[in-house]
Amino acid sequence: MATYIMLSTLTDEGRKTLKERPERLQAVNKEVESMGARVTSQYAVLGGYDFVNVIEAPSNEVMARIAMELGSRGTIKVTTLPGMPIDQFVEMMQGAPPTGGTIGK
Repeated sequence: MATYIMLSTLTDEGRKTLKERPERLQAVNKEVESMGARVTSQYAVLGGYDFVNVIEAPSNEVMARIAMELGSRGTIKVTTLPGMPIDQFVEMMQGAPPTGGTIGK
């Protein structure tokens, strides 16, 4: 499975929903699982984003579907980034041949 970082920012509607029903966060995580991915960690953060989500998914297509589905609700805006384990990155920088790692699947 590939690793993705999903940065999300609540809209006004999203803030209202979360204030009224904070348990909605866990419900969304279950929806992500039903679409073929898994939230491995999740953080509420300060700054330009409200949440940082680390998600494992089998492909870019699955992540694109999740991002579109969540974003289309009007409660959050998302930015999705593919992630590479740092050891794999160091090996790549040292000239090791590609191993079919987690980016671009």
